Amino acid sequence: MRASLPIDATLLRPGLRLAVGLSGGADSVALLCALAEKSRELGLVLHAAHLHHGLRGAEADADLDFCRALAARLNIPFHEARVDTSAEARPDPANAKPAESLEEAARRLRYSWFRKLLSQTPLDAIATAHTLDDQAETVLAKFLRGAWTEGLSGIHPTLESPEGPILRPLLATTRAQVEEFLRTQGQPWQSDSSNAVTAFTRNRIRHELLPALESFNPRLRPHLAQMALLARDEEAFWQCELDRIAPQLLLPGRPVRGGGRAAAPGVDAGLALDVARLAALPLALQRRLLRRAAQHLGPSLDFLSTEALRTLALNGRAGQKLPLAGGLLAQRTHRELRLSPGVASAAKSSTSAVVTHYAVPIPGEVEAPTFQLTLRIDLDPPHAPAGPALLRCWKPGDRVRLRHSSGPRKVKEVLERLRVSGDDRALWPVLVLDGRILWMRGVELEPQPGLRITTRASGSHSSQPSP
Repeated sequence: MRASLPIDATLLRPGLRLAVGLSGGADSVALLCALAEKSRELGLVLHAAHLHHGLRGAEADADLDFCRALAARLNIPFHEARVDTSAEARPDPANAKPAESLEEAARRLRYSWFRKLLSQTPLDAIATAHTLDDQAETVLAKFLRGAWTEGLSGIHPTLESPEGPILRPLLATTRAQVEEFLRTQGQPWQSDSSNAVTAFTRNRIRHELLPALESFNPRLRPHLAQMALLARDEEAFWQCELDRIAPQLLLPGRPVRGGGRAAAPGVDAGLALDVARLAALPLALQRRLLRRAAQHLGPSLDFLSTEALRTLALNGRAGQKLPLAGGLLAQRTHRELRLSPGVASAAKSSTSAVVTHYAVPIPGEVEAPTFQLTLRIDLDPPHAPAGPALLRCWKPGDRVRLRHSSGPRKVKEVLERLRVSGDDRALWPVLVLDGRILWMRGVELEPQPGLRITTRASGSHSSQPSP
């Protein structure tokens, strides 16, 4: 009995001129063969498209020959091209291009060629053969990198581009179903030897991490695919909410006397948020608005930067500044948090005005250039305090418990005993968790059960472990 291949036909429409990205591997061969079988029923005009990445030598040449022959047997127009992935992955200082991994460069070149095909040939869309297994691997890879909700949405069924969409009609189909379909068809496929090389992160996840996790839950792959669907729907909801709310809360430029706002070039350009209105919002919306504001000006913030920015907005003092990725500068005023592009260097010119907050995951590590140190927190199970902790400058009213002391001492008094003054005094760091100072530079505090705090210098200050 011949197996059928589950295909999401809702992505397809009669008359669609569709090219299948054909690598020669099992997934893409199965997709092309299944669509060729159903092309009349679905009303499709099929093409096949193969990109030779310039890797794997004779093996890749054999893949191209195989794909060309398969398209000819199915009487399907065939498109091919060659690129030099290794050369493209190398850095290009003249054009400020950083180095890429071979995986990243190959993906970028592949999608760039797909878009070129869509713009230069009579095609409406490209179909790629990403499966449920690919989805599970992608979600897990994104999780390991610390993705936000949009990252956990994984591979989307449709990827829009100005030239036309990229469709993924096999996202609900497993790799096992793909291979069973091909076996019952008597259809061979090509094997890519690089898929077994565990130097690539994707392959380590596929061959090592996922099988290990499946020993805890054999249904992990469909669960990860369901997580992607939930994350995608949640993200769509939040984007609609942000589109509705952001214009009311993200204010251009600076307030002017007499009412209204003015946006001028340079330092005055940017966005601002009223901190009182921000504080009244749910935490999830606070984070998303801050990230939306930063993305509007250029950089995409990671979790720790977002938390540092939120701390500055809700707990900061007027005049405090926070340099962020991509040259972005955040500044706290009495009523607003202001974000300005390309002026982070201005913060460095006035040391006394720069008060940087760093969120420190537990366990985890953060580099704090303002304090010229790298601080790390390790856990000693079963104790697991909630985090993140906050590495910041001391402020009036802060108190610490010195080791072997009878009671708390004011940080101000401790700094006087240490004879710390001037800029060093203004930028003296402390680490805070749940309102308690766990670490302070230059002194030994009461140990926190379950935590080990260590520092190393990245500048003139010495490093010392804390118990």
